[in-house]
Amino acid sequence: MAIAHEAHLPALGHHQREEVGRELQATLVELVDLSLLGKQLHWSVEGALFKPLHEHLDELVDSWRELSDTVAERAVALGFFPDGQSATVSAASEIPPVERGALATGTVVRNLVQRLADVTERIRGRMDRLGELDLASQDVLIEVIRELEKQQWMLRVQLAEDR
Repeated sequence: MAIAHEAHLPALGHHQREEVGRELQATLVELVDLSLLGKQLHWSVEGALFKPLHEHLDELVDSWRELSDTVAERAVALGFFPDGQSATVSAASEIPPVERGALATGTVVRNLVQRLADVTERIRGRMDRLGELDLASQDVLIEVIRELEKQQWMLRVQLAEDR
């Protein structure tokens, strides 16, 4: 996660780049972990709405992977080398694991809604901090939040059926 040679990097100070890189790294870890969690749920879901939720989980995983790539590429553009390896993700993620085994569709949706809400709240805090350091990086996190909140809404409306 070292900062690359500073020649030809965006016009941020070394310490600013380092702090922005750490904020982007924390977001990357959560997006990678969401993609792993999404695959776990994809394999575990069962119930009457299995097929649409199974397919929706694949779409979510693809989205989280794309977002993680956007975040990581922004970090690299700043000269910060991100780490999305499994050991790093496992050690640094704040997302709680899900149960192994078969999970009902409602349980899967509730698990995702809560985890997305928590992740989005943490990223929102990072977004605010990046507004003080680097607006271009803040814009990347705005994009991430916009997508996560849309996903959360689309999952949350499924819970209305359970009431």
